[in-house]
Amino acid sequence: MADIVNLNRYRKRIARAHAEQNAAARRLEFGRSKAQRELEAAQERQDEKSLDGHRRIREDDT
Repeated sequence: MADIVNLNRYRKRIARAHAEQNAAARRLEFGRSKAQRELEAAQERQDEKSLDGHRRIREDDT
């Protein structure tokens, strides 16, 4: 004979598995390590400083 299956538990288990797969895919797509975030922030600060240094009209001269 077949085992009795609670459909609500089955649906929840399937939904959890689907959510975990979705979360894993999003972590791969969007996730960055702390070192990567800090490196990008430092690069942005350096780029902004470089651009500000090349301005023809300085903000303090106005």
